[in-house]
Amino acid sequence: MQLNTIKPGSGSKHAKRRVGRGIGSGLGKTAGRGHKGQKSRAGGYHKVGFEGGQMPLQRRLPKRGFKSMSLKFNAEITLADLQLLDADEVTLVTLKQAGLVGELARVVKVIKSGELSKKVALQGVGATAAAKAAIEAAGGSLA
Repeated sequence: MQLNTIKPGSGSKHAKRRVGRGIGSGLGKTAGRGHKGQKSRAGGYHKVGFEGGQMPLQRRLPKRGFKSMSLKFNAEITLADLQLLDADEVTLVTLKQAGLVGELARVVKVIKSGELSKKVALQGVGATAAAKAAIEAAGGSLA
């Protein structure tokens, strides 16, 4: 193989569509734009969602829902995550270093998912009622 013999794979390249080049091309005269109207003209188009003056769908539908701006600062971990963690005292810093919560997390809560058999002391980390009971049953504590 030599550099002057290299070609792209068959079917990977195709000719660019040449519009307005006569009747024989299949895209002559109106160049595939149909007849008359705003979309047939040069520079004639409308913004996304425009429906010809009719009230657009995104304005017809009611506003719904709410997304909390503080959501990115909240995180949760499971009892199974605590079981795998090699620390007796668990703080926000240790969870971030272990990669269990994101760097932006400010509020962390333990949820009851999985089993916990070792003693763990939580500092500045919240827990649901069921998770708290499971932690205390294993001999751990929350502060």
